[in-house]
Amino acid sequence: MEAQQVHALTATFEGHAQRTENGIEYWLARDLQHLLGYGKWDNFQSVISKARTACEVSGHAIADHFADVGKMIDLGKGGQREIEDVMLTRYACYLIAQNGDPRKPEIAFAQTYFALQTRKAELIEQRLLETERVQARRKLSDTEKELSQVIFEQTGGNRDFAVIRSKGDHALFNKSTQAMKAQWQVPDNRPLADFAPTIVLKAKDFATEITIHNTRVHQMSNEPAISREHVTNNEAVRQTLLSRGIRPESLPPAEDVKKVERRLASAEKKTLQRPDRLPDDE
Repeated sequence: MEAQQVHALTATFEGHAQRTENGIEYWLARDLQHLLGYGKWDNFQSVISKARTACEVSGHAIADHFADVGKMIDLGKGGQREIEDVMLTRYACYLIAQNGDPRKPEIAFAQTYFALQTRKAELIEQRLLETERVQARRKLSDTEKELSQVIFEQTGGNRDFAVIRSKGDHALFNKSTQAMKAQWQVPDNRPLADFAPTIVLKAKDFATEITIHNTRVHQMSNEPAISREHVTNNEAVRQTLLSRGIRPESLPPAEDVKKVERRLASAEKKTLQRPDRLPDDE
């Protein structure tokens, strides 16, 4: 396929993409039918049917990607008639292309086009989740530094910070920090939080924020008082998680957050060097 034809087809496919009020990108099946070189709607419906089945087999809800809708078309003398149509996500379009006639050049193009577009969306989602976790880890680090400062202000020293944090961990996980580090195979010289999933980072941060607030408000001036406060707050957060079916100590460890930070920094550097290309998935 010549470069000029590829550019023309790309512009055509992108030109038919629409968005819902919530910003979700979609194509209409009647439009896609012609884009893929199908002259008859009945023939194209059989391809859509196969794509629906593939969607279900892959573990995705069909309704999330294929939405039946009505569409009004103009008839002669000012009349109108409603015909059936289907709203399709990018993933649905990809499945339709995969189940189409590969001898059609439009199908061959669409298979690659939607595969790349779908992969691009997956990469974006992955980067967003990784960024959220890195930010949550940084936020917890800042909050724990603030707690350390509060302990120093209230007690005259911050030597008790590690003890208070450890008691908080035990209350949150129902296990000691060392036991969790052994379970998650965290190196002795690394903080447990560097391998905690995002939900745990945010839970620890919330409990610590409450401890900071109450320590200041109630003028707690010794380690036992602050420890009791921190334990109570972590126990309360733990109960909230348990009530939602989340058991902190049963969650698998997350990837070393330092590696994630380096990967994000590398991707950003490559993006700046090659702004017209998607960053490599390394």
